[in-house]
Amino acid sequence: QVQLVESGGGLAQPGGSLRLSCVCSGFSFNIYAMGWFRQAPGKEREFVAGIPWSGDNRYYSDSVKGRFTISRDNAESTLYLQMDSLKPEDTALYFCAKARRGAVRIDDFNDWGQGTQVTVSS
Repeated sequence: QVQLVESGGGLAQPGGSLRLSCVCSGFSFNIYAMGWFRQAPGKEREFVAGIPWSGDNRYYSDSVKGRFTISRDNAESTLYLQMDSLKPEDTALYFCAKARRGAVRIDDFNDWGQGTQVTVSS
């Protein structure tokens, strides 16, 4: 059974940082692409960042490029999202997601965690 458990969310000030983690189990973590998505109140869920099984390339939405960094530790089956220079518009529920294959395709994620709340406010 696929399990994705996010942690690390919380309250941050504008310009601050948070690091999200997603501990994964129930599948061979090192052969699947992984990603982060977010959903703000009243909005659709949107892609934030993706990383293939190898970690060689990383993909970001334009809204977070240059501020967020996705990474993975295949030995620990854990996905990370380092979020710097946070803005109030980054406030959302952040989800860890597993893809169906090793490469990143935004429409190819089929398993989701429960999410961790990130709130950016002064």
